Amino acid sequence: MTLMPFMTRSELVYLCDSSDLLESGTGVPFEVLYLSQSCHAFAVRYEGTVYAYLNRCAHVPMEMDCQPNHFFDHTGHWLICATHGALYAPQTGQCRLGPCQGGLVKIEVSEAAGQVHWHTSDQLQPENPL
Repeated sequence: MTLMPFMTRSELVYLCDSSDLLESGTGVPFEVLYLSQSCHAFAVRYEGTVYAYLNRCAHVPMEMDCQPNHFFDHTGHWLICATHGALYAPQTGQCRLGPCQGGLVKIEVSEAAGQVHWHTSDQLQPENPL
């Protein structure tokens, strides 16, 4: 008999209206439970696609935005950690410049019918489930 590993079924959690995310603009914050810890997260739009990550730098687990919900550098092409200037690719969350190892913790999102939703997983759950 083969035992299957425990897996949580992915569910969609409403995040925002599509119009709330402007190209390379401010992010939309939200809260998640990551590995049972309460964490801040954010979603941004880059090159027409929505991406979401934990708001935690890969180098030092500090929030990345120096001003609320501002995650892009001055060019609008990189996510930047305000603490030490590490740059991350918006599409993947991988570190491109700076002392970090690896990248940001990605949160799956989907966009349809003018709304953006984030997807739960074994590691990510809503902070306040309904």
